[in-house]
Amino acid sequence: METCVLVNDIGKYGGKYVATRTFTDKNVISFGNDPVKVFNDAKRAGADDPVVFYVPEKDTVHIYLCR
Repeated sequence: METCVLVNDIGKYGGKYVATRTFTDKNVISFGNDPVKVFNDAKRAGADDPVVFYVPEKDTVHIYLCR
């Protein structure tokens, strides 16, 4: 399976929500424990439509099923 790097310095954000400006931007502009606050902080930082996602803690496996 190919590894997909979502953000730069991902080790700093384990267990947190992060926001980037776009899906292809790998620079975090906001992070924290509350996804709504992370989104609002990213908007205040100038992102028109920030992308917010959760970064699992290191060595934690998450499996997502799509139907």
